[in-house]
Amino acid sequence: MNKNIHHEFAYQSRELGAQIEDTLGDPPDRKNYARVIAALLGEFAKGTAIDDVNLLGFALADYLSFNDPAKLLAQCKQYDKGDAAQTIAMVSCADAAAAKALATVAANNPELARKAILTVFLFKNSKRWTAEDNTLEALQEEEDGHEMDDEDHVEPGQDFVDLFDSRGDGHDQPH
Repeated sequence: MNKNIHHEFAYQSRELGAQIEDTLGDPPDRKNYARVIAALLGEFAKGTAIDDVNLLGFALADYLSFNDPAKLLAQCKQYDKGDAAQTIAMVSCADAAAAKALATVAANNPELARKAILTVFLFKNSKRWTAEDNTLEALQEEEDGHEMDDEDHVEPGQDFVDLFDSRGDGHDQPH
């Protein structure tokens, strides 16, 4: 994962993907999905105080256009601090209901709007930040921090050892 992405944004982005997938269902029920989105947009547009990054992101995910991806990516370094006005200015919404919901939240809770925008941006642009760093330095760093877990070292169980015990006396040597 990209070190310039705050871990909370990475988490929220993955959660947003799961939430969208769960709401769509299998097989996808687009009508139900559209009803849920419309209901959320309506609640956010009328100013209902829903302080949930993923619900706002979920409502806006299909409608946000990102006008400055490089600067948005740079905004993802810190979760709790950032320039909400600048972040909000880097997106647009062609859909009237989504634009109204975003404008209402931006006026009432700009920090929530900033976090939701960045979460949606990361969700929609996962290839920009999830690529693994396979440089020699990164791999060495990973090796240095990696200690052998118990899962990595497995002793054979007694059932396995008994497979090779041809005499049945607990010794695995041929007679």
